[in-house]
Amino acid sequence: MGCVSELGSSATGGLTDGVAVELLLARAYLNRVAEPANIPVWKLVRDHGPLEAARMVRAREGGDDVLAATAARHDSADPEADLSAAQRHGLRFVVPESPDWPHFAFAALERTGARRLVQWRDEGRRVRVGSGEPLPPLALWVRGDADPTTLGTRSVGIVGARAATAYGEHVAAELAFTLARRDVSVVSGGAYGIDAAAHRAALSAEGTTVLVSAGGLDRPYPPGNATLFERVGESGLLVSESPPGCAPHRPRFLTRNRLIAAFSTGVVVVEAAARSGATNTAGHARTLGRPVMAVPGPVTSAMSVGCHELLRRDLDPALLVTSAADVLPIVGGLSEVVDGSAGVTARAPDRRADPRAELDQLDPTARRVFEGLTARRFARPDEIAARSGVGPLEVIRALPTLDLAGLVETSDAGYRVHERLRRRQPI
Repeated sequence: MGCVSELGSSATGGLTDGVAVELLLARAYLNRVAEPANIPVWKLVRDHGPLEAARMVRAREGGDDVLAATAARHDSADPEADLSAAQRHGLRFVVPESPDWPHFAFAALERTGARRLVQWRDEGRRVRVGSGEPLPPLALWVRGDADPTTLGTRSVGIVGARAATAYGEHVAAELAFTLARRDVSVVSGGAYGIDAAAHRAALSAEGTTVLVSAGGLDRPYPPGNATLFERVGESGLLVSESPPGCAPHRPRFLTRNRLIAAFSTGVVVVEAAARSGATNTAGHARTLGRPVMAVPGPVTSAMSVGCHELLRRDLDPALLVTSAADVLPIVGGLSEVVDGSAGVTARAPDRRADPRAELDQLDPTARRVFEGLTARRFARPDEIAARSGVGPLEVIRALPTLDLAGLVETSDAGYRVHERLRRRQPI
């Protein structure tokens, strides 16, 4: 494999933290030889591990599905060249074996991927076209100082139309600025319109913003946002599933959207046409169990049709939001539910007048479970487990304790923070 020793640690992104060079090269090869979110290749890696999977692909083994997925680049994929290019452009190569892999954010993709694999087998190995498969990535190329491991814990995806109206850009900027000031990471796709407005507002607030690109990070797209990419790379995080040099072809935008959804605690669609990438991202968020929110717009605006359709869905409609005060309880943590400075509006008996005292009495596991609850939308135990990082069985054991303490509300749809604990103070 040639001059691996010449690759610096900035290119191998985890080499000095104990990730073997051979494993990095295997991941880089698999990442290049097939398009992102490819079921046969993902299954091969899942079943055999990256080293054996890479060997099998090189040997043209693994079955007809794997051969078809990798035939086009089988002879041209060059992992050493990709890692060298990453080094030249200041990129890190992050893999599931790296300490900075976003395991929390991708836990939901692991679950949906396993379910999708069963469907794929039952449906005669048919691959979806036009929406993007809900699978975790094999590797990521990143640039920036933000910590990827925290993604999905206190973050908001703000997405919408490229041909945004002045109204949409204003709302996106207001949301992003205020939420970034409250230490919520703003995630979007770096496009013109709503995406760019959200990124720029988060940067103006000196907050963290994450830009998920559909192409290689050495080729900012759209080119007119190259300066924005640079600014995000300096103070936030640039992320791509595509190796250096990859052009942002249309299918890659759709597969990219699942990463935006996975990195977000909840997704806000500010403006969207009837069929758009923003509604595709909302679909991925719903599949992953992430809250979907939508901003209403003028009934005469074509750029608000997609938002209105999300809001009037018969099943699982989007939450209507008009300001950061509506969004923060959904994507924030415990500190946004219980107001430690101004008190809490209590609607329960006097014995529960101070919920902070109740929270202080919880054991560490129950408190973490409480952190995983949403403030407005009921969540199932498996979603609470994913949000809190506590195992599903421990979540089920802790919920009765929280219920007896009057800290949660229950319904057939699941659990949420009790109404008396929801923050009433304006942001």
